[in-house]
Amino acid sequence: MVKVVFTPSGRRGSFPVNTPLLHAARVLGVDIDSVCGGRGLCGRCQIVCAEGSFTKHQIESHSSHLSPVCATEIKYGERKTPLANGCRLSCHTLLLDDVVIDVPPESQVHRQIVRKEAEYRDIELDPATRLYYVQVEEPDMHVPKGDLQRLIETLEQDWQLPNLGCDSRLLKTLQPALTEGKRGISVAVHKNQQIIALWPGFRDRAYGVAVDVGSTTIAAHLCDLSSGEVLASASLMNPQIRFGEDLMSRVSYVMMHPEGAEEMTHVIREALNQLFVEVARQIDASVEDILEITLVANPVMHHILLGISPVELGGAPFALTTDAAVEVPASDMGLTINEGGRLYVLPCIAGHVGADTAGVILAEEPQNQDSMTLLVDVGTNAEIVLGNRHRLLACSSPTGPAFEGAQISCGQRAATGAIERVRIDPQTLQPRFKVIGSDLWSDEDGFAQAIQDHGVTGICGSGIIEVVAEMYLAGIVTEDGIVDGDLSSRTDRVIQNDRTWSYVLHSPENDEAPIVVTQNDIRQIQLAKAALYAGVKLLMDHIGTATVDRIRLAGAFGSHINVQHAMVLGLIPDAVLEQVSSAGNAAGTGARIALLNSQSRDRIENLVKNIEKIETAMEPKFQDYFVDAMAFPNKTDAFPNLFSVVVRPEPKVVAENSGTGRKRRRR
Repeated sequence: MVKVVFTPSGRRGSFPVNTPLLHAARVLGVDIDSVCGGRGLCGRCQIVCAEGSFTKHQIESHSSHLSPVCATEIKYGERKTPLANGCRLSCHTLLLDDVVIDVPPESQVHRQIVRKEAEYRDIELDPATRLYYVQVEEPDMHVPKGDLQRLIETLEQDWQLPNLGCDSRLLKTLQPALTEGKRGISVAVHKNQQIIALWPGFRDRAYGVAVDVGSTTIAAHLCDLSSGEVLASASLMNPQIRFGEDLMSRVSYVMMHPEGAEEMTHVIREALNQLFVEVARQIDASVEDILEITLVANPVMHHILLGISPVELGGAPFALTTDAAVEVPASDMGLTINEGGRLYVLPCIAGHVGADTAGVILAEEPQNQDSMTLLVDVGTNAEIVLGNRHRLLACSSPTGPAFEGAQISCGQRAATGAIERVRIDPQTLQPRFKVIGSDLWSDEDGFAQAIQDHGVTGICGSGIIEVVAEMYLAGIVTEDGIVDGDLSSRTDRVIQNDRTWSYVLHSPENDEAPIVVTQNDIRQIQLAKAALYAGVKLLMDHIGTATVDRIRLAGAFGSHINVQHAMVLGLIPDAVLEQVSSAGNAAGTGARIALLNSQSRDRIENLVKNIEKIETAMEPKFQDYFVDAMAFPNKTDAFPNLFSVVVRPEPKVVAENSGTGRKRRRR
């Protein structure tokens, strides 16, 4: 048997040698397109074999671990387009040894929905890069002066821009531009200090891109620098997923493979360049029209993007190479925008509290609030901020990828067909649900027809939160997170799975496998939510409060979870439900604010210096809080606000496992 891991889905399994890759993908529920019946005609099932050693998966992956290119693949290339370097047709590629396989977006039937939309925000427009048009006087033999000096003097006279510098590479294009524009010229000036681009004649088109680089997803928003309008958006999966689903897995990869940091830097920069091409294409522009990038990222992504090894972030004292904002020519980072374009990266706060959290703070402004405000950016690594105008604290908690559907037996990332909403009747224990791509609930007329093209494919992050919370409220799961096997006598939804019990959420009418929530799935959610809650409790201890007044959930995941279900699980502390809301993609909004308002950069750079950083790994109480938070919603915290609107399930006696020697526990 050989092992295969598919990214970005994270699905994995073992198969006999000579198993076709497409067959393995279908067995594992991996989303690969194919409309020709596996005959090598359509070319939609293309995949790429990842090269290298993947410690997390215990796999040494190499293209030689797949069968050689076959005649069918050669004929496909002759008939249509030759396969790109490294691409294979999965329908005609056989497994010979252990491999990690990348499924590119264009080969996915249900492409991941990256939920990082640009939120509306009224931003005071003051971009760091502006366009200016001037008419430069003709050369005069009696006034021996260079055209650059004439340009600089005209800009000072017409636009009050004194002491300007100019990128030296523009010297070769200055006079041709003046000639073509009949001495009229448009220039881009950065921070009222430096001319970074120029064009003949009048030009009023200048763009910037705000980028949010997450562990799992990357989103880019193209903005008009003169109006602030978001003109285009694009997103994709972070290609670094093949090196590890969470941050520490990627740091470990670099520790094991010194060349790994450079490899990950290359793939993230290439991904950004793809996004720049895509957002420019959407408005019929060129990447040359992009003059500035502002970027937020967690510390590991921040370091890797900048070409810095993240190894020091892998252990105490979690030292950053720099926590200051970074501003460099984008070309220095291998980013393909205008040759004079600039990259601005927001400052980091601590070893695991990054520029993305700085972006959230810039967008949410807790420092201007009287109320005790909790900001939680829920992702693979949760970043948490607590405070008000008097004091701000921040920390991070390693929640892992379970909230995004990974490490869940039927989990998947958000895509068409994924279950995203769940309700369970506490009397009948029967579920109903919604899937991405349909507005109908599963028990409504027309649901089967509405989903016939894509089906029900799995459970995404918001769905797994809701189903576990609903299982607890319906009494299917105890406070300790144990599935009550005794309920199998009441409903066929509770089934035995080896020595534990599971809940059947969806039973398809065809021969496809059912979508089931297992005991291990619930444990994964408990571990993730306990880590997050323990981090929150530590901040509450340090700031000296037993309650929070206001909670804002940020990030792609935080934007789509039901806040009541999140509180039922104990993902967040007790609060008045009306004071818990989504902040949307606040990190991305912060990047956009920094792009469109240069003064905001000064504000956040000064503010982060005064934020108190709490390192959860060094806190002695973390483990105690973590253990208490494993219970639903919590072993020791009462949650009075929650249970004033939700009925707390009765404690019960349950069977922890099945078969002989059944052990029972009273709750």
